[in-house]
Amino acid sequence: MSSGASFYITTPIFYPSDVPHIGHGYTEVAADVLARWHRQAGDDTWLLTGTDEHGQKMLRTASANDMTPREWADRLVESSWLPLLDTLDIANDDFIRTTQERHETSAAAFLQKLYDTGFIYTGDYEGFYCVGCEEYKQPSELVAGVGPFEGERVCAIHSKPVELLHERNYFFRMSEFQERLLALYEERPDFVQPESARNEVVSFVKQGLADLSISRSSFDWGIQIPWDPQHVVYVWFDALLNYITAIGYGQDEANFERRWPGIQLVGKDILRFHAVIWPAMLMAAGLDVPKHVFAHGWLLVGGEKMSKSKLTGIAPNQITDVFGSDAFRYYFMRAITFGQDGSFSWEDLSARYQAELANGFGNLASRVVAMITRYFDGVVPQSGALQPADEAIRATVAAAARDADAAIERFAIHEAIGAIWTVVEELNGYITEQEPWVLAKQPENRERLGTVLYTAAEGLRALAVLLSPVIPKSTAKLWTSLGAPGALADQPIRTAGDWGQLPAGSAVSPLEALFPRIEQEAGVGAAR
Repeated sequence: MSSGASFYITTPIFYPSDVPHIGHGYTEVAADVLARWHRQAGDDTWLLTGTDEHGQKMLRTASANDMTPREWADRLVESSWLPLLDTLDIANDDFIRTTQERHETSAAAFLQKLYDTGFIYTGDYEGFYCVGCEEYKQPSELVAGVGPFEGERVCAIHSKPVELLHERNYFFRMSEFQERLLALYEERPDFVQPESARNEVVSFVKQGLADLSISRSSFDWGIQIPWDPQHVVYVWFDALLNYITAIGYGQDEANFERRWPGIQLVGKDILRFHAVIWPAMLMAAGLDVPKHVFAHGWLLVGGEKMSKSKLTGIAPNQITDVFGSDAFRYYFMRAITFGQDGSFSWEDLSARYQAELANGFGNLASRVVAMITRYFDGVVPQSGALQPADEAIRATVAAAARDADAAIERFAIHEAIGAIWTVVEELNGYITEQEPWVLAKQPENRERLGTVLYTAAEGLRALAVLLSPVIPKSTAKLWTSLGAPGALADQPIRTAGDWGQLPAGSAVSPLEALFPRIEQEAGVGAAR
């Protein structure tokens, strides 16, 4: 078991009313990179993902497909959502489904606790309800419909008409938590990140919080209210609880204490649920709020947020089938500033694949292994006396490891990769300047040749460790090829920049191209 600090990170649990697109893949990869980094740093790491399977949208989608909601959920989870994790090489520790008994039992216990302590009451509610969002909408969140919905008020997000509902419901006294929430945002400015997300949440809460309707009696697909089985729990109230039910809330207190509070990674469109409703729920139950709620931006395709309803969704395997899972992971973590919106284009992906992965990193690795094979019979040579150029590489590697770890602590994954990539760029320049192929022809420069190739090989060793959370498949191949001791997963990442960990005398083995050239543009075109 890890001895380091607890690092519990969650993705939002996804609605399996449809198949995943690259926006879902983006969130999964970001959480996985952070988890892999902390796991490799020796922290007590746990990565949770899963599916949110209750609610009216699931019920209607299932009915439209002549299935029960449970059958529909089972089918999509098995055929689409679990395979997504394999497609993108996600090393999650758990996968929760809100239809699992462990979740339903603990969620009911949480509700009962809030009811018993007076935080839930009964009342009448009338409001505009968007089934797509599973959320009541304020009039300010509605826009005029166009086309077939002209003359109607529609949801600004889904562009579909809302329904006017009147129900006798149970309510959560969320209004009582306004001041406590504002105090939380004030005392812990990094609770909601990035700052733009925090500012949005603060201004929203300052406008005043209404009590939250948390039950529905018009349909029965959901967790029953324990004291009133005529009602089921509002899907968001149920879904948010997954973050604690999955780690033992109400059933395994020791594990719950070990893991909670965690770090919640969410898309910015569900920020308010996680940064307002969820901490209020936890406060009401006397539990710690999360360590951080980090809202990443949207993936835009052709300037629009990706969406199945607008047919802008791209399936992750359309990319991985052509470029591989490492390239998917690298591209989305490097090309987009984490926390801001980012645009996806096939042209940009293809260009970065060629320039950064194939020519930059892959070619560097192949050249160094090939030269050690050619000039030193495949054995990593001893380093001789260091020259300023060699010292500069050592300094670059040390700084890269230090800066990348600091960036990961700030959730700046793109900055971490940028810091590590300085090693790729410096090493390529170093080899060009040192010209080992020229040194190899001069017997008097044998020691210098050894120093240059040891420096390059040791730089690759550090790169393999530092990049393993991002591109696990290709770094594993490189690690094996370098003949480095131990398993790559066991290399402590925070000391990866300490020089001299690759022993001279290690035997290298041939390295296939880590990022093979993708010649046919048709591959990209077909994937489009």
